[in-house]
Amino acid sequence: MKTDKKNVTANLFSSSFSIENLRFNINNLSYLPRWIIVLIDSTVLIMSFYITYILFESIGSHYVFPYYHIELASSLLAVNIFFFWLFRTYSGIIRHSSFTDAIKLFFSQISVLVFFLFLNFVCEIFFHLKIFKNTALFINIVLSFCGLFFYRVIVKQTFEIYFSKKSNVKLIRTLIYGTDANAISVANALKFETPTRFKIVGFVDRNSQNESKRMLDLPILIQKKKFSTLMRSIGAEGVIIADRSLSREEQLIIVDQCLEFNYRVYTVPQISDWENQKEISKKVKNIQIEDLLERKPIVLNNKSIKKQLYNKTVLITGAAGSIGSEIARQVLEFLPKEIIILDQAETPLHHLSLEIVSLGLDLKVYNIIADIRNMDAMHRVFKLYNPQVVFHAAAYKHVPMMEENPSQAILNNIAGTKNVADLSYEFNVKNFVMISTDKAVNPSNVMGASKRIAEKYVQSLHLKSLKENGGKGTKFITTRFGNVLGSNGSVVPLFTNQIANGGPVTITHQDIIRYFMTIPEACQLVLEAATMGNGGEIYIFDMGKPVKIIDLARKMIKLAGFTPDVDIKIQIVGLRPGEKLYEELLNDTSKTLPTHHEKIMIAQDLEEEFETLHIDVSELIEMANSFDNDDIVLKMKKIVPEFRSMNSVFAVLDK
Repeated sequence: MKTDKKNVTANLFSSSFSIENLRFNINNLSYLPRWIIVLIDSTVLIMSFYITYILFESIGSHYVFPYYHIELASSLLAVNIFFFWLFRTYSGIIRHSSFTDAIKLFFSQISVLVFFLFLNFVCEIFFHLKIFKNTALFINIVLSFCGLFFYRVIVKQTFEIYFSKKSNVKLIRTLIYGTDANAISVANALKFETPTRFKIVGFVDRNSQNESKRMLDLPILIQKKKFSTLMRSIGAEGVIIADRSLSREEQLIIVDQCLEFNYRVYTVPQISDWENQKEISKKVKNIQIEDLLERKPIVLNNKSIKKQLYNKTVLITGAAGSIGSEIARQVLEFLPKEIIILDQAETPLHHLSLEIVSLGLDLKVYNIIADIRNMDAMHRVFKLYNPQVVFHAAAYKHVPMMEENPSQAILNNIAGTKNVADLSYEFNVKNFVMISTDKAVNPSNVMGASKRIAEKYVQSLHLKSLKENGGKGTKFITTRFGNVLGSNGSVVPLFTNQIANGGPVTITHQDIIRYFMTIPEACQLVLEAATMGNGGEIYIFDMGKPVKIIDLARKMIKLAGFTPDVDIKIQIVGLRPGEKLYEELLNDTSKTLPTHHEKIMIAQDLEEEFETLHIDVSELIEMANSFDNDDIVLKMKKIVPEFRSMNSVFAVLDK
C-alpha cells in the first residue's frame, strides 16, 4: 500500500511539473501581472544605482552624499516609480511593447534626471552641498533606461518565440505583396496575432526601388519574372495582396499566376477599414470569385436617388430574395419614411425584418406575407399603405423548373407582375421599377419568355398612362441584367457546395458563357436607373466581359486549395431544357441609347398598344389555369415571336 501511495504521489508530482502542464500555465499567463513588472523595474533601478555607485567609488569619487546611499537610493527609486505612474508606463502589456512604450520610458527617465538636477541645484544654493554627483546621475539614468528597455525587449521576444513555437499547426509561408504602410501594418498585426496562421517570409516591391533592403528584418524581393517563379524561389506557399495601388488588371495577373501553380492568394482591407486590429488575421481572407470580376467601382448619383426615396413609402415585392433583400438594404440608406417588404416566404422575410429593425433607423417597417398572384391581397396592401415607389423583384427564375411548369411561370411572372403594375397605375405610384433578366432577350425558354411578356406589358401600361394622364402618371421602368453572383440558385453557391462535398463540379457545356455582376452592384444600378428617364424605358446594364463557366469552375476549385480534375473532378452533364450557350442583353432588332451613367443604357424595343397586348395577356393567364402546357407555350410564342425553344420538348412548336 505504501509503495502504491509513493507511486501515486510521484505521478502527481511529475504530471504537475511536466512540460505540458508548464506550457499550459504559461499559455494561460498571456501577460505579466503589473506587480511583477514593478518588482522587475525596481530591481533594474537598484542594480543601475549600485553599478554607478561602485563605478565611481572605484575611481576614488563619490556618487552620492557619503553615508546616505541607502536613503538616497530609496528616494531615487520612489521618484522613478512616481514618474512611471505619471507617464503610465504600466498601462500597456509588456509582451506588446511598442515604440510608444519606449518613448514613455525615455520621458520618465529624463524627468527623474531633471528632478534630481534641480534638487542638487537647490541644495547647493541653500546648503552648499550636492546630494548626487551630476555626471554619475546622468550615467545612472542612462543605465536605468537601457536596463528597463532591454528587459522589455527580452520579455516581448520570449513571448513571441514561445507562442510561435508552441503551436503544432503548420504555418503558411507567406509573402506580403506591397511595401507601403498598409503592408507593414498587416505584417505587424499578423506577426503578433495568436494563434498564428502565417509565417511572413518577405515583402514584394513591384517598383524595384528597395532591392537588397529589409523591412521588419525580412527581405524585400523584386519581381523580375513571373510571380509564381518568385514564390517558388523563396519557398512561399501563399501571398497576401496588401498593395492598394494595384489596379484590378494587375491583381488579376498575380492571382492567375498563383492559381496556375496552386499557390494560395489572400486579400486584406485597408488599415482604415479595420474595426479591430487585434483580430486582423480574421480580416485576411481568401480571394473570392467576386474579387476577380474585371469591373470598376460604381459611382452613383446619390443626390438624385435620395430625392426619389427620402421620406417616401417604398414597397419591395420579392423582398425575401437575394435581389429584393439587397434592394431593401440599399433603399434604407436613403432614409425612406416607410418600407413595405412583401414576400410569400415567411422565414427569410422574418430574417430580413430583424436585420432592418436591428439598424435602429427612424422609419416604419411593414412585413407583408402575401402572394403577388392574389389580386385581392395586393389591392389591400396598396389601399392600406399607398406606396409611392415600387420595386418589383418577385419572380420565378429557375429555367428548368419553369420549363416543366409553364403555368406557374405565367401566373407568377406575368399575372403577378400585371397585378402589381395595374395597382401601381390605379393608386398613382410615382415610380414602378421591374427587375427583369437577360433571359428575356430572344428567349429560348419559358422563364425568359414570361419575363419578356411582363416587360412588354409594363411598357404598354406606360403608353396607356401617357395617353390618359399626359405623362403625369406612374413612371414604369424596367431594368434588365444578367446572372448575379451569390444569388439564390446561382452557379457560384452551387459550385461552392459541390467543392465542399468533394465534387464533382457539374458544367452543362464546356463552351457555355455567362455575364456576371455582384448583388450589391446590380441593386445599385437598379436604384440609379429608377431615377432616370420619363418611364417606358428598358434599362440594360454593362455586365463587363462574359465569363466561360468552365474557367469559373476551375478558378473556384483552385481558390479552395484543390487541383481541378485531380482533387475535384469537373463533369459535363449537357445543356438543361431551355438553356442557351450564351445570353444576350439586346434583341436582334433592338438598339441602345447611352445615359449619363456609363454602365446604364436604354434598350430601344418596340412598344405595343395596351389594348391589344392586354387581351393577349388576359387570354394567356386564363389558359394558365387550365395547365395545358402546349397551348400555353404556343400562346407565348405568339405574343413573343422571337421565342424559340432550345433543348426543350416545346421545340416542336416552332416548326
